[in-house]
Amino acid sequence: MIADKLKHIPPSGIRKYFDMVIGMDDVISLGVGEPDFVTPWPIREACIYALEKGYTSYTSNWGLIDLRNEISLCIASDYQVRYNPENQILVTTGVSEALDLAIRATINPGDEVIIVEPCYVSYKPCVILAGGKPVVVATNMSNDFRVTPEQMGEKITKKTKAIIISYPNNPTGAVMGKKDLEGIADVAEDHDLLVISDEVYDKLTYDGTHTCFSSLNGIYEKTILLNGFSKAYAMTGWRLGYAASTSEIIAAMLKIHQYTMLCAPITAQMAAIEALKNVRDEMLAMVKEYDRRRRLIVKGLNDLGLDCFDPKGAFYAFPSIESTGMTSEEFAEGLLKKQKVAVVPGDVFGSSGKGFIRCSYAVSRREIKEALDRIGAFLK
Repeated sequence: MIADKLKHIPPSGIRKYFDMVIGMDDVISLGVGEPDFVTPWPIREACIYALEKGYTSYTSNWGLIDLRNEISLCIASDYQVRYNPENQILVTTGVSEALDLAIRATINPGDEVIIVEPCYVSYKPCVILAGGKPVVVATNMSNDFRVTPEQMGEKITKKTKAIIISYPNNPTGAVMGKKDLEGIADVAEDHDLLVISDEVYDKLTYDGTHTCFSSLNGIYEKTILLNGFSKAYAMTGWRLGYAASTSEIIAAMLKIHQYTMLCAPITAQMAAIEALKNVRDEMLAMVKEYDRRRRLIVKGLNDLGLDCFDPKGAFYAFPSIESTGMTSEEFAEGLLKKQKVAVVPGDVFGSSGKGFIRCSYAVSRREIKEALDRIGAFLK
């Protein structure tokens, strides 16, 4: 009774540990990538006001034009890239839907899609569900988890259709500078490939500035830009994202969206308008606090003897646990059972994550310190 393609797709490894934590007392969760901040009050107030005014209807399949205008202005202001809000921006129910739509709208059965690992757990399953074939390019800590044009070139065949990248990266926290990304853009242009660029962590860049992939010379027409409100504005439960690309690609994504999702919730969309217009200071304050936590947890893990790559973005540390002799899953399950600290095994994010764990530092500094103490006790 079940479709064959689902037999080869495992359940989400992230949600597995999230579910294990539910009901446990005295657990410190460094597992799920969710801000511990409550959504800033002006955003919540805008939602409440929308409800009080009776805004409870459907919106256009595209999303509210006022929100698309603000998204367009934000991208243009931050990255000097212009998307027409009328036909080049689609509001989605979370960035996860935007990713699914981008893949299903462009990938034919048998098309190969290059995916840079370690990566977010949805990329490979979404490609498989669309009938495509994921082709993995592995990165490693010795190269700061960056991917090179040469690595990409080695994986390209006549069947290659697209590349999926995400920087700042989940789970490693790695970033790619402008020159790094230009190399990838050259590969995509030379081989006429699409690039799906998931930039949901763009505002969480601590060293240097974020480079929007579609801002690079010659690659605008081949890029599908994905972003949303979950991470930067602490709006995970609001489920709101967007895609920006050429009018042809967005129209194709819209066809799927209007039959499967229809539209994102109107109250979330109205709240997001407030986020983009008036909540920049609160957003920057949260990013500043993440940076403090980043330095605390990376130093703490290194002091414990767990070699930890210095993440430059997102809110994850990705330490190696190879020195313990345990697998990633053995370490994560043992730490949860014995010390009640939840982390995610690195190989959940691809085979190149073996020997690592992902620790989210989107928790308070007090909890980070306590978690480090418990990890130290577990290691002893």
